[in-house]
Amino acid sequence: MAGKHRSWWGWGHVEDAVTGAEATSLADRVRALLPGVDLTEHVAPPVAELGLRPPRVDPPTSLARLCSTDPADRAAHTHGKAFRDVVRNLQGDVHDPPDLVVRPATEQDVVDVLDWCAGRDIAVIPYGGGSSVVGGVEPRLDDAYPAAVSLDLGRLDRVLEVDPTSRAARIQAGVFGPALEDQLRRHDLTLRHFPQSFEFSTLGGWLATRAGGHYATVLTHIDDLVESLRVVTPAGTSQSRRLPGSGAGPSPDRLFLGSEGVLGVITEAWMRLQDRPRWRAGASVHFTDYDGAVAATRAIAQSALHPSNCRLLDPAEALLNAGAATTGGVLVLGFESADHPVTPWLDRAVELCRDHGGTLPEPPRDDDSSGPRQRTAAADAWRSAFLRMPYQRDALAARSMIVETFETACTWDRFPALRAAVLDVAGDALRAVAATGVVTCRFTHVYPDGPAPYFGVYATGRWGATLAQWDQIKHAVSDALLAAGGTITHHHAVGRDHRPWYDRQRPDPVARALRAAKSALDPSWILNPGVLVDPAG
Repeated sequence: MAGKHRSWWGWGHVEDAVTGAEATSLADRVRALLPGVDLTEHVAPPVAELGLRPPRVDPPTSLARLCSTDPADRAAHTHGKAFRDVVRNLQGDVHDPPDLVVRPATEQDVVDVLDWCAGRDIAVIPYGGGSSVVGGVEPRLDDAYPAAVSLDLGRLDRVLEVDPTSRAARIQAGVFGPALEDQLRRHDLTLRHFPQSFEFSTLGGWLATRAGGHYATVLTHIDDLVESLRVVTPAGTSQSRRLPGSGAGPSPDRLFLGSEGVLGVITEAWMRLQDRPRWRAGASVHFTDYDGAVAATRAIAQSALHPSNCRLLDPAEALLNAGAATTGGVLVLGFESADHPVTPWLDRAVELCRDHGGTLPEPPRDDDSSGPRQRTAAADAWRSAFLRMPYQRDALAARSMIVETFETACTWDRFPALRAAVLDVAGDALRAVAATGVVTCRFTHVYPDGPAPYFGVYATGRWGATLAQWDQIKHAVSDALLAAGGTITHHHAVGRDHRPWYDRQRPDPVARALRAAKSALDPSWILNPGVLVDPAG
């Protein structure tokens, strides 16, 4: 955004950080929840004091115009934006920066960079917006490579072609969410993909990580919106055909979706678009019994009503982030359409909720196509908190708090046992690291066969030890997720941080096939080493 500056160490823009009255209010809420907590603020060191190691490689003259060795640039491309990344940055722990930040301006530049790096065994870390929370953009290489470059696709940021008849567009991979929607708006179209990181993530990043958007049901995963991909690999360029569907063998796009940059660099994609919504309706439903709230959510997920929002907040999450005091939680419902009013769909969803003990403290909202948008108090509070969560996470991390999340998905029959196991294990882990806190749960997405639970941890920490404390909690909970039949990640990808559990979740034949694909497409194994798979042996 014009006039704003990205933070090198934390989330988003420096100008949007939590300060002043917001910081005071946040601290007061934490003290009310956790009396006696030490909230002394710690400040990230200036980049000039980080002592970054000098670049270990010089680019060839033909590529020098694309390369940056600026210390602030290299520091900002060293880590992603997870809690553990923010804590390390706050402590000045930036030991493995990329040697170069390379910004290709054309697809041919990408080809040339990969050719040079493959010839020198230089690791290449594809980089979109840098919002990874799983170590996916980090040159954590243990000196196994003579150098590493961060391949920042941010200059490839245009919508190149729009097909209004088929309602699709050819889009460069480096475009950020707001810029993409601005370019589509002139055609009265939208990709309708809005992850929490929307402002600071790119189309290529969404594709490479199989990102999930804000919407709770149908066409929320980026996979569902892809018509074709163009991918540059060290072994050549792959271009799939534009088709609404095909039974011609395994999908070539599925090979690269979710590959996290280990097989190639996505440079373009034809994406399926939608008309911009005109009608919306929503409600916030309160429950006195959490099991009833879960049953109501499952009934809606299996009803084929397909709400755009179906976010169940457990009582702790509802109180902390929506300001709603309930004993059973709050279900935030929303419907939208570009074609027709959606009030009948909302009415039926509310009826299902009432069948399971739900009540509406406020009337449903019903926005017509021309009137101002409305929200219920709980929905409005939740939305505001949702957008500010990453900034508040940084503010609390700087005050020795442990504030982080872990997400999963499971079938409905397994959810009660999974949630109980996670809460028990997380509680034991907090006590083991001498931390006091609370664990919350919300559903980010719901499917006919199961929910995607998203757990939040808010706990006291000890400055200098919060990273080790979180790692112990994370390991314990990750083990519990797999043991309870969940996935290690629903929409945050694997990266380097989830590898131990991904290796256990992934079938062995798939691991062998992935290694074979890696060897065929990236014979020198230079692309994002350490992510998804290692060489056999």
